[in-house]
Amino acid sequence: MRLYSGPLSLFSAKTRIALAEKGLQHELIQVGWSRADRYLPYHPEVERLNPKKQVPVLIDGDVTVYDSTLIAEYLEERYPQPPLFPRSIEERVRCRRQEAAADELWFPFIWDLIETRFYPNAGDAPTVQRAAAADRGLAELFARLDRDLAGRDYYCGDFTVADIGTAVFATAAATMGAAPAPELHNVAAWFERVSARPSVATVMADLQAAAASALAA
Repeated sequence: MRLYSGPLSLFSAKTRIALAEKGLQHELIQVGWSRADRYLPYHPEVERLNPKKQVPVLIDGDVTVYDSTLIAEYLEERYPQPPLFPRSIEERVRCRRQEAAADELWFPFIWDLIETRFYPNAGDAPTVQRAAAADRGLAELFARLDRDLAGRDYYCGDFTVADIGTAVFATAAATMGAAPAPELHNVAAWFERVSARPSVATVMADLQAAAASALAA
């Protein structure tokens, strides 16, 4: 099994955590990246295997899967133990809904912060306004997450892909200066619980080290 990943790819981080949670040994191939050129030139195997030319790409024998959501679903079907999706239909719907929200609602705000704070363009007014809007959007999402976590250790009872995706983007938000408000106690307890898992701690530490290295270059 091989995983083509990016050193700062949040979507690759989701896949790496899922693989670690399932205890699946794999060869990790970190594709080339720089702050100036990002992923250009594209890794030839990623370009060949994924029409979108993006990581993550997983190769498992004769099977090639790209997109972090599809990879998680593939891993669950091929390697069902330990499960990363709930058993009941109702909780699976809840899980998939939040996993999709992480990608479709959280990530656009994270990307705005990355573009305006990690790749600064002189701090002009449109940039400042874009970052401020992202901060407000993430604050609303954290507040919603706090309500959703009431009475729950994890988003769907047990640790699932909903927690993985949300934790990756929530960590990125906090790193980019948009941490959850301190009064969101459910989020704080969940964040501490999730961050203590070895899979999450290891992968997020790798991302933070890569980001620090890029900023120091």
